[in-house]
Amino acid sequence: MYVLGVESSCDETSVAVVKDGREVLSNVVLSQIDIHQAYGGVVPEIASREHVKGVSMVFDQAIRQAGLRYEDIGLVAVTNGPGLIGSLLIGVNAAKVVAMNYGIPLLGVHHIAGHIYANNLERPIEFPCLALVVSGGHTELDLMNGHFDFVKLGETQDDAVGEAYDKVGRVLELPYPGGPVVDKLSALGKDVYHFPRPMVDSPDYNFSFSGLKSHVINLHHNMTQRNETIVKEDFCRSFQDAVTDVLCQKTKRAAKEYGVKQVIVAGGVAANRGLRAKMAQTITDVPVYFPAMRYCTDNAAMIAAAGYFKYMKTGVADDLYLNGDSRLALN
Repeated sequence: MYVLGVESSCDETSVAVVKDGREVLSNVVLSQIDIHQAYGGVVPEIASREHVKGVSMVFDQAIRQAGLRYEDIGLVAVTNGPGLIGSLLIGVNAAKVVAMNYGIPLLGVHHIAGHIYANNLERPIEFPCLALVVSGGHTELDLMNGHFDFVKLGETQDDAVGEAYDKVGRVLELPYPGGPVVDKLSALGKDVYHFPRPMVDSPDYNFSFSGLKSHVINLHHNMTQRNETIVKEDFCRSFQDAVTDVLCQKTKRAAKEYGVKQVIVAGGVAANRGLRAKMAQTITDVPVYFPAMRYCTDNAAMIAAAGYFKYMKTGVADDLYLNGDSRLALN
């Protein structure tokens, strides 16, 4: 089955064609990072307009690169939540047009499910599996006992980890998006500030990064007021060590408690090299897998993969009343 995936939940317009949930035939991503850099973050209204401008071109490129026709597509899978509602609606309505015109089944896919199934593009997911989802909008641990069988074990109680990275990057006056730059600079610094590890010893699997973010911001402000030298590399290293310690320790404990066969990491922060290294050091009794770098950030190939397995499990498609839902629940 050839699945046409559509992703537009934030500031990437992406369309892909994936065969049988594994083989990527095309994965076109039109990024808006250069546009939003001037604002230091994603402006929802601008993101929506850019999706409108580029969506038709991206559809055509994906089909052409796959060497197929629309008539060859067996399923249209589109992100219908969560995300920026204006952005979501562009992708959902574009997917509806294709599904209606060519008589193809339409299926809404949860954005986080897509990030999780990005791992399946590299190797088959084995169950039971523990998924750590880390991105700009999400931080959570999900147990999977089968395809599209998600049990949320814990989630962030305030800021997502990717959001905290970007806020710290902004305070340090790093280029947008700040997360990848913080990761790069941390490799050059030392953990001289020993920031707190929030909730690392709590018995549940929830996270909290707002206090840590505030701690970093306040220290930076106080040092600036005192005209003390600020070594950005050390700030980045101290912050990253605190974050990755929490993520890895909680994931390790959950993996042991639930006896999983593998741990997978998903979302944009899965591209973080510090997190990849810390995971390899911390969890040694079960395999830990990350998606390829190109599948960590938002893309349509992951949506197509997730859509395939969802459709194979349920056999049920959505109708043309499918809508975007900015707060769509994973289950």
